[in-house]
Amino acid sequence: MSQAVKELVRQHRECDDQLNRVEAALQKDDLASAGRNFRLFHEELEGHFTLEEKKLFPAFEEATGMNSGPTVVMRNEHAEIRSLSDEVNAAIEAGQTAQALAAIDTLNVLIQQHNVKEENVLYPMCGNSIQNLEGKLGMGSACCGACSCG
Repeated sequence: MSQAVKELVRQHRECDDQLNRVEAALQKDDLASAGRNFRLFHEELEGHFTLEEKKLFPAFEEATGMNSGPTVVMRNEHAEIRSLSDEVNAAIEAGQTAQALAAIDTLNVLIQQHNVKEENVLYPMCGNSIQNLEGKLGMGSACCGACSCG
């Protein structure tokens, strides 16, 4: 597994851990902590999605010529995850702990299914077809590529 793929998988785990912190805070009915942790989750998730949508997916499409394949599915799933994340955020902001927890349950399932597809199908395809994957993702320097400087 390339360093780039390891980093993408690490980002998945970081997002999972942060969402778990949101859920734990909600279970304690600590809306302030849930809100802070949700903002961190959202930043990590958007950084990861941006890296994939702006760098990984276009590099894959260019390398393979597949413009209507797995990257389209992943982009659509990103949109679903964003929409459900918005529901979680709205419930937290409205102080609706039970609704937020219910939405997080669904979000967790959706994210895990999505991650399995990326980690077991798309990332190996990218690793096999994209030359200099680390460079394409901006991971050859101190920056991991998940921010605006990458």
